[in-house]
Amino acid sequence: MPGRFEGQLALVTGASRGIGAAIAEGLGREGAHVILTARTAEGLEEVEERIHQTGGSATIAPLDLTDGESIGRLAAAVRERWGALDMLILNAAMLGSLTPVPSIDGKEFNKLLTLNLLAQQALIAAFDPMLRKSERGRLIAITSSVGRDPRAFWGAYGASKAALETLVLSYGEEVRNLAPIKAAIVDPGATATTMRARAYPGEDPSTLKPPSAVADAVVDLLKSDFETGHRLEVKA
Repeated sequence: MPGRFEGQLALVTGASRGIGAAIAEGLGREGAHVILTARTAEGLEEVEERIHQTGGSATIAPLDLTDGESIGRLAAAVRERWGALDMLILNAAMLGSLTPVPSIDGKEFNKLLTLNLLAQQALIAAFDPMLRKSERGRLIAITSSVGRDPRAFWGAYGASKAALETLVLSYGEEVRNLAPIKAAIVDPGATATTMRARAYPGEDPSTLKPPSAVADAVVDLLKSDFETGHRLEVKA
């Protein structure tokens, strides 16, 4: 039986593990051809194999999103092979050090903003023409509660997520009346991921929801006719 996204193309960043991998696998099960991006080819290959095992299809594209030229090359390759992009999932991010604002290391903060914000804008810019060619273009950005509710020691990461939300939803408003593109924000909440383990080293991961729960919520959102500006908070 054909999946809901049969014949559609999706690009998922940070797809080698955790939430990104789970979303990619969920989209693959629904029939989408999924382009998987992350820095580690080995992790991407494992996700690709799992997608193939469930009858889906995928293409891996190992790259460093902080390299602006690599994003341009990927976009050119996707445009040449497929033309249109139906779903862009902005998931890749780094946590950085949890530290008081006056103690934020400038070099690390620059690196964090480059990946969590500047690379996201570069992805939107590079794939905007292909999203516009889709009959139903969708842009989903994965955020964090600290982007809306500031928390002590989370200033750097929280600032990057607050800026990402503004960037993505501004884009959604810009194309609202020009193309059938809709943009939404997903806050996964407490989820058993490697990033979460680094932030809360003493936490028992068995008490948290798995990445697959977030993936199911994202896939359901993409199946729905949500409006630009929609914010989904995935509960436990």
